Amino acid sequence: MAAAAQSCFNCCSCFASKPKSSISPTNFPFSFSCPIFNGCNGISVTRTGFSLRTYAKFEKFQGDPSESNLEDITASSVQTQEQTVVQEDEEEDDSCLPSDLEGAVRQSGEASALFVSSGGMRAIVELLIPQLQFLDDEGAQAELWELSRIFLDTLIEETGCQKVRAIFPDAGAAALLKYRWKDAGFGFASLSDRKPVESQDEIVVMVVPDYQMLERVERIASELSDDPPRPLIMWNPRLISEDVGVGFNVRKLRRYFLRSFSTVYSMRPLAAGAVFRCYPGLWKVFYDDKDRPGRYLLAKELVSRPDAEELEIIFGDVEEKSEQGPSLFSQAAGIFSSLNRFVKAISK
Repeated sequence: MAAAAQSCFNCCSCFASKPKSSISPTNFPFSFSCPIFNGCNGISVTRTGFSLRTYAKFEKFQGDPSESNLEDITASSVQTQEQTVVQEDEEEDDSCLPSDLEGAVRQSGEASALFVSSGGMRAIVELLIPQLQFLDDEGAQAELWELSRIFLDTLIEETGCQKVRAIFPDAGAAALLKYRWKDAGFGFASLSDRKPVESQDEIVVMVVPDYQMLERVERIASELSDDPPRPLIMWNPRLISEDVGVGFNVRKLRRYFLRSFSTVYSMRPLAAGAVFRCYPGLWKVFYDDKDRPGRYLLAKELVSRPDAEELEIIFGDVEEKSEQGPSLFSQAAGIFSSLNRFVKAISK
């Protein structure tokens, strides 16, 4: 994780997302070519694209914005466009944030490719967005699979690797997607397969691995560590169930297994801001910019993921400096306080 000490600007100025949402603010393109590291397994990363200059609030990822919020975001976009003409070269605090969900998925694919190309072996990508957490909702799984396809395609495009294996939670999903995605440039398998990984596979991606298959997940990870070692990426893992409670198995998972992984991409919207990390950048805590709806200001950068107690302190400091008074910062601090005992328990 030493590379995490580099600035987020180094990561995000090279990573270009491709927003599709019709409600995203105006973007201002700049063309460039940014060669990255040549790394393991003969994988190289080179990309061209454009950087985003205006970024929507993460609440947008939780559903359609209200009419009033849309007006605020549109007004903020116009204001930002005017500022960009005058201050084109000035970087904003939230310049590293994606503009929409699809852009976040592409950005996570690029961060994963960079991690693998620089020699990384075990990575986690987490998009902690409500609409991706409740898979029982109608159409939620279909949307999740489509987003995983974007991630896999981006990973292949950025690394140039043609031997990527995608492992899905169950055989039914793997078979259905293999039938639908006949043009896919990656192999299909499921956690329930007798032999989900082949010897020729160079990169393995577990899509939404579930805690019920934890034993299989750990076994596959162990096999990939053998000679020759091959990278394993867990995309949006769900290895801890709220229904299970904090027991020995959860503590063991946190202590021995998950700690062997590097979180190369994390995006978590909060009540009054967001927590974000994009490899090789630092962890960043943002809070709402009250003067520009839909924008963020940087509260703090950290080398490691902030825990609940650190977040409570950070948002408490922001509230003290804010003229708004309690507002949403108190709500956020309350959430962190209630989670603090749970986080400490599973970290022991």
